[in-house]
Amino acid sequence: MSRNPENDSTGSDNTGKSKPWRYLAVFAGSQVGSDSQYSEQARQLGQVLVKNRIGLVYGGGSVGLMGEIADAVLDSGGEVIGVIPEFLATKELLHTGLTSTLVTDDMHSRKAKMAELADAFIALPGGLGTFEELFEVITWAQLGVHRKPIGLLNVAGFYDPVFD
Repeated sequence: MSRNPENDSTGSDNTGKSKPWRYLAVFAGSQVGSDSQYSEQARQLGQVLVKNRIGLVYGGGSVGLMGEIADAVLDSGGEVIGVIPEFLATKELLHTGLTSTLVTDDMHSRKAKMAELADAFIALPGGLGTFEELFEVITWAQLGVHRKPIGLLNVAGFYDPVFD
């Protein structure tokens, strides 16, 4: 598989100079979880994104941690792009107040579109879907599909068991 350097967001341009991120893809749960810190940190991350003029790309839902971060970005005047497959648009209660919503045919197209739009990725606490999205972008990085930064927001030690 060949890569197009113009689409390879490494945090630097072809001259080696650092370039700012335009969009951060956030993987997060469709539930708020068992610890109130999860919601608090999702909202704080949303505010940090806006403060740094970074737009949010996420799964498009209005519920759970997805909804928390989207609302925080919107409430702070930021840009939010939701990417959601058609079959989940009603199941996950599609967020209707976003800057932009992209509806895809399926989950694979959703992840590919999010990866295309994002300059970096971060995972908040979540369930199996969040883990699957995270591990897929890690795998893509390992295979050389992209060279974008990937991070975890390890709220209240949520991801500790993964590394034990």
